[in-house]
Amino acid sequence: MMADRILAHQPLAEGERRSRAGILIPATAQVSRRLAWAKVSAVGPHVRTIKPGDKVLFNPEDHFEVEVQGDEYVILRERDIHAVASERIDGGTGLYL
Repeated sequence: MMADRILAHQPLAEGERRSRAGILIPATAQVSRRLAWAKVSAVGPHVRTIKPGDKVLFNPEDHFEVEVQGDEYVILRERDIHAVASERIDGGTGLYL
C-alpha cells in the first residue's frame, strides 16, 4: 500500500437480518447511509494509528473495490475512517479525530 491508504477485507453479507422491532429485512435490500465494518489487511507507510488486524468503520460510498487473488478488498484513505476497533491498549482514549 502507498501513502495513507488502507487495504481492508469486508465480510460478505450474511443474508436476511431482523431489525430491533422484529421486521425481517431481506439480503437483497439496500440500506443507504449505513456505515460498514472491515478488517484491515495492510496499511501504507503514512498511516499513523491503524494497524493490520484492526477493524475499521467506514462509509461504503467512500472507497474503491479491488480483487486480489480471488478475494474482494476495499481501499480506503485514513481520513475516511470513522472509528477503529483494536485489541491494542496504548494508554489513549481510543478516539481518533
